[in-house]
Amino acid sequence: MRVVIIGSGNLATHLSLALKGAGVEVAQVYDRTLAHALTLADRLDCEAICTVSDMVVDADAYIIAVKDDAIASVAKQIASAAQNGVVLHTAGSVPMTVLDGVARHYGVFYPMQTFSKTREVDFRSVPCFIEASDGEAMAVIKAMAQQVCDTVQEADSHKRERLHLAAVFANNFTNHCYRLAEQILEAENLDFKLFLPLIAETANKVQTMQPKEAQTGPMVRYDVNVMNKQMNMLTNERMREIYRLMAESIHADYTPTPTNSTNS
Repeated sequence: MRVVIIGSGNLATHLSLALKGAGVEVAQVYDRTLAHALTLADRLDCEAICTVSDMVVDADAYIIAVKDDAIASVAKQIASAAQNGVVLHTAGSVPMTVLDGVARHYGVFYPMQTFSKTREVDFRSVPCFIEASDGEAMAVIKAMAQQVCDTVQEADSHKRERLHLAAVFANNFTNHCYRLAEQILEAENLDFKLFLPLIAETANKVQTMQPKEAQTGPMVRYDVNVMNKQMNMLTNERMREIYRLMAESIHADYTPTPTNSTNS
């Protein structure tokens, strides 16, 4: 299989390296900034390009791994070069139909993971969700996905959008809470690394327990005295509001739902 990578960011980097490691030929890396394309292409030992006119026209797949709001415009730019292959994007919240009319065969390859260039990721452990416009596109996308991921599932745009929404809560919001905790610790000259065992155990518990079963703390007990004291310690109004909303949400999850009953 021969592919062209469009983009050179976090996901483009990890995906292209995983593909190369699985024996897929990465023919080119395209980025409008040549220096960015060169950085990734050097790691892949392939050609770096910054103009669509230099893009090969005989690749099996053209993988658009750019920021969500650029997918539509980038797809149109590469349409002339990609007519003989499968054009696909890698976004969770962008519908497949954004590629309608760009190529005869198109689809989505969405690896659900957080990626940073400086962090190694075992791509085989990443669940991948795929969608295709037709059987020919599905055959190409599934074959590619199965070469780099152990878990490959078909998911339409509606389901994929919900997966991405849930991922925002599970990852992005959680990481922001780490950042807020870091700010509280910094004010007292305490090292955030002190929290790493706590964070690790929190993540490990949900390997064997449901999140609701794993929840602990004053919100579950609804210890109003502790919660009020902690809210009063927060001088940042935004952090106080986040605390209040989270506390209410956690407590509501552990409050029995009233049931209708009749007296006999």
